[in-house]
Amino acid sequence: MNKKYCIFAAQFLPHMGGIENYTYNISKELIKRGNEVIIITNNTTGSPLQEKIDGIRVLRFPCYNLINGRFPVMKLNKDFWKIHRYLKKQKYDIVVINARFYFHSIYAALYAKKRRTKSICIEHGTSHLSVHNGLLDFIGGIYEHFHTMILKRICKDYYGVSEACCEWSAHFGICSKGVLYNAVDLDKIEHLKAIEQRDFRMEYSVADDALIIVFTGRLLKEKGIYELIEAVERYNKNHEPIYLMLAGEGEEKAYVESHRSEYVIPLGRLRFEDVIAVLNQADIFCLPSVSEGFATSALEAAACKCYIITTERGGTKELVLDESYGTVMKDNSVDNIYRAIEEVVSNTGLREKGQELCYNRLKDHFTWEHTTDNLERILEE
Repeated sequence: MNKKYCIFAAQFLPHMGGIENYTYNISKELIKRGNEVIIITNNTTGSPLQEKIDGIRVLRFPCYNLINGRFPVMKLNKDFWKIHRYLKKQKYDIVVINARFYFHSIYAALYAKKRRTKSICIEHGTSHLSVHNGLLDFIGGIYEHFHTMILKRICKDYYGVSEACCEWSAHFGICSKGVLYNAVDLDKIEHLKAIEQRDFRMEYSVADDALIIVFTGRLLKEKGIYELIEAVERYNKNHEPIYLMLAGEGEEKAYVESHRSEYVIPLGRLRFEDVIAVLNQADIFCLPSVSEGFATSALEAAACKCYIITTERGGTKELVLDESYGTVMKDNSVDNIYRAIEEVVSNTGLREKGQELCYNRLKDHFTWEHTTDNLERILEE
């Protein structure tokens, strides 16, 4: 019997990010199976109050965009109450809440409780939200603990997009019930790989035998882009140069652009098909984050058979199981990244083995079909 899913996500398309991608893809798979899905989000992008995106109905609360849009807070005006009144008239089989720390999440949990509807909260992070200011980060940590204490009294069932996220939830006294893994649409990626693609090597005059390291994602300090750029620049002073391509946009765009050179190439925000193209033409994917849930970019890199260099933070180590699968660094220091690049560049056999192992593990465990199977099982419990 088909079910009705109400999915809350503080941000959604056209805003780009990991939670947005997760929400979109799991909604598409649910609809493909004959279920009904509605997404309740915040209007961080000046989009219509309601619309359909690829068959998914989307309602957007008006909001204040705090912390450069990273922390939207609902604006209680007439448009908010219009959506609120609409939701009060609806009956859903389950309310799915993405991320703990938004006011949006408490609203979702209260809505489910008042409607006597099953609700679950999915953790996407592995550390406190940071604005890179010691005092503000300290205050933010206090807020997050207080906020989570309230949420725990309303919503009782918690999951993570990786085991690492479940471990982070334990920091707040939450015993997670399981994992609803982040994933990729492997069939779509394979199709994009098979058709004619944008040729980044030709576009940037990169020889066929030259090695390319690629970073895809938001340009934030916590993603380790400062350390990655410095490590590549240092490597190129001491060895035959390699190329670093950085795809994405974010707060550190100006910093990345300031390091543009023949070998450090900012690509800006790319369409999905171009992200797959650059990954497919690259040799190594590097994500030296200090905080991750389970990076979609790493899964896409594995789908394109890039060798992966990452840190212990987050769920990527659940894809890169050991040194035969890829390189998992203790932290994202410049020295660690430099040594990892040095070892991997000089060992073609190591790269090729890791590429195949990660691809096969992805295929067996990290697809939207697997994750949606598990979500449907939760609803039936």
